[in-house]
This record gives sequence, structure tokens and C-alpha cells, in this order.
Amino acid sequence: MAAGRKLGNLAADKTVFFCCDMQEKFRPAIAYFSDIVTCAGRLVKAANILNIPLIATEQYPKGLGNTVPELDVSHAVGVFSKTKFSMVISEVEEKLKTLCGGDVQHIVLFGIEAHVCVQQTVIDLLERNYDVHVVADACSSRNMMDRVFAYQRFQHSGAIVTTSEAVLLQLIGDKDHPKFKEIQGLIKDKAPDSGLLNKL
Repeated sequence: MAAGRKLGNLAADKTVFFCCDMQEKFRPAIAYFSDIVTCAGRLVKAANILNIPLIATEQYPKGLGNTVPELDVSHAVGVFSKTKFSMVISEVEEKLKTLCGGDVQHIVLFGIEAHVCVQQTVIDLLERNYDVHVVADACSSRNMMDRVFAYQRFQHSGAIVTTSEAVLLQLIGDKDHPKFKEIQGLIKDKAPDSGLLNKL
């Protein structure tokens, strides 16, 4: 393998899911919000099925509301309020130290907005040497230009930009995995393209 090249592998026992600011007040403003919720829902449910820790944040929930009811984050290891754009706040950093036996290597990140809170989270996680996987079909922004250029920036910075289905199948890795049928049920219906296909 060439020096510095990232293959983007995922080990379920070293992975944490980050759900970024999927809140009610953003619903009318975010492009393809319902599609993003659909794909984020796959990931939230899969975290529970696969016993992968889930961390959720809410940006100024007093003004912007809580996580949308379609996403049941009751099994999350923490739901943290914040005013900072990045999810990498002190409470989250402390929680990460306690997860995966203290050996978290991979962060699967999804939510909004791609070019603001998700982007700053990517930067902060990469600076801390985490392997970051941004789920393109579970992230969005108010407009597609910001969203698409954020994804380009992530790739140039060394993050993996992927899809919800790719992440889930990579995590189980084998049709004989004991949770394969449950994960298969989550991806049985094709994921919405959320406006990305005409941007390729």
C-alpha cells in the first residue's frame, strides 16, 4: 500500500456513530431533509442492532428543538447539547475515552449541516487521528453547492465519503454475520438519492 493511502476499513468493535444536530427546527430549511432522515434512520437503528455506540448532539436545543422524532436516539451513549459548531466538545471527548475499550478508531458521521457542523467535526476528528467516514446520503445543507463542496473538501482532507448502505454492509462483512438479516431489512428499500446523483 502506498504511504499515506487510506483504504477506509471499518471494524465494528472500534467504531462509533456520530449523529450531528438532526433537529426539528432545521426540517423546513435543509435540502432533502426527509431523505436525509431516512438514511440517518438506517444508521441509528443499525447502531442499536450491532451494539455500536451512538453519540448525538443538538445545536442550541432551547432554540432549535431536539432530535427529530423519526430518529430514536434513546439508546445513544450520550445526547449532548452544544453551541460550538463541532461535535468535538469536551463532553464528547471524555465519552470517547470510555468506548470500545478505550480504542475508538473509526467515526461514522452523519447529520447537518454538511458545510458547517459536520465539516468542523470532520476537521477536529482528523486532527485527533480518527478515521472519519462521512455518510453522504445522510448529510445535507441548506443548499446543494455548500453540500457538494463540503464532500469534496472531506475527501481532499483524508476523510472517506461513503453511503449508508456501504457502511452497514462493510460493518457486517459477511452474509453469515449473525445480524445480517436485520441489517438486510434496513437496506431492503433503495435509499433515496437526495439530489446527489445529478451532481456526479
